[in-house]
Amino acid sequence: QLQLVESGGGLVQPGGSLRLSCTATTQTLHWYSISWFRQAPGKEREGISCISASGRDTYSADSVKRRFTISRDNNKNMAYLNINDLKPENSAVYYCAAATVDGDPMRYCPAFVGANYASWGQGTKVTVSS
Repeated sequence: QLQLVESGGGLVQPGGSLRLSCTATTQTLHWYSISWFRQAPGKEREGISCISASGRDTYSADSVKRRFTISRDNNKNMAYLNINDLKPENSAVYYCAAATVDGDPMRYCPAFVGANYASWGQGTKVTVSS
């Protein structure tokens, strides 16, 4: 079972930036598509961005495309979510999730449906407040 660990969350002022990190403690991430989700208090979990196993292709929700950037470094067994110009409405617990590649590893990313992802991290909390 792939075990994921997120880090990098915290309290940040509006307009600030964060880089969230995701790593695997039991296996390499190299064979998995990685997505980031978030869940704000009282709201449903929302898919944000996905990166293919190779890192070549990324997909992001329209609501975050301008300020959120997903990336990965397979040599370091890490995936990242860079968030710029943070806003209070970005406050949430952010989760990374891994999906087994079912297709071309250069481009495959499943839909942002929880059942498509076999492994989830415990989440890292981001609070945007002045």
